[in-house]
Amino acid sequence: MSTNTKAYAAPSATEPLGPFGLQRREPGPHDVQIEILYCGVCHSDLHQVCNEWKNSIYPMVPGHEIVGRVTKVGDHVKGFQVGDLAGIGCFVDSCRECENCKAGIEQYCLQGMTGTYNAYERDGKTPTYGGYSTQIVVDEKYTLKVSPKLPLEGVAPLLCAGITTYSPLRHWKIGPGHKVAVLGLGGLGHMGVKFASSFGAEVTMLSTSPSKEADAKRLGAHHFALTTDRAVMKSLRGTFDFILDTVSAPHDFPAFLRLLKTNGVHICVGAPPEPASIPAFSLLANRISLAGSNIGGIRETQEMLDYCAEHNIISDVEVINIQDINEAYEKLLKGQVKYRFVIDIASLKGA
Repeated sequence: MSTNTKAYAAPSATEPLGPFGLQRREPGPHDVQIEILYCGVCHSDLHQVCNEWKNSIYPMVPGHEIVGRVTKVGDHVKGFQVGDLAGIGCFVDSCRECENCKAGIEQYCLQGMTGTYNAYERDGKTPTYGGYSTQIVVDEKYTLKVSPKLPLEGVAPLLCAGITTYSPLRHWKIGPGHKVAVLGLGGLGHMGVKFASSFGAEVTMLSTSPSKEADAKRLGAHHFALTTDRAVMKSLRGTFDFILDTVSAPHDFPAFLRLLKTNGVHICVGAPPEPASIPAFSLLANRISLAGSNIGGIRETQEMLDYCAEHNIISDVEVINIQDINEAYEKLLKGQVKYRFVIDIASLKGA
């Protein structure tokens, strides 16, 4: 048995997204069926729709920042009931057997996690389709509990932008006494500022846009620095313990590595399309570490959602109708969003 489901899909790398019908499986014994209410629009949706990472599967239904309400549960499901609020993040399965899966860091599954979209199920042949759709069916082990305390449209981006910045800040135990720079004020960067300041760090926003200073400070940044000002960049050399780099466009890594203290860590969570050029002496001179971090496991993502509910943290969003998704992509390319587009899936249900 399967269920007809309305969606929006990209037919190819060069065609706009449009209406698409897909079949969702009936819930199995351990599955949760979710009526999708909101889905965030991640910059990686755009990367993958345009095949910038050279791994796209078409037709593609993007979306991995999903919140909704449980409409059906399998006979063996213990953690969810019909009517519960639930979330789905960037992956819907993993091998469950490797050391990383057993350690609760399924995002680093040694056999490869199963992406919420643009991937294949564990059978290696069934495509996954994401949250630009009216419903989804996922194993309860990969489903997250969502608090009713927060507005759901603001919660949706936490499932990617939130956990992508929360996880490295927690991994490196960033908090009081640390000086942290957040590079780039977009969907990821604005969450990085919120979390780093909430954790007690002294936060500086590094941006090319002077117009973003007021917003950065509203979001929790203590300082703002314009990266196009050479004098400012020179004055900041050796200042920071950590840089959280959220930029997905090409940028000058050595210029920012110079801003780190001895033993400082530059953490990449953005994904520029081209390889960076990094001279070895940029790292050797002060025992600098250049690191990366990729979302978070199910356990940590749930921890993040619970933290946000307790501390009233959500993403700053602009809610759109699904019919406006192609225009939203154009604005996303130009950085014309504060700071995450979120699709109201009611617009798809009524289409």
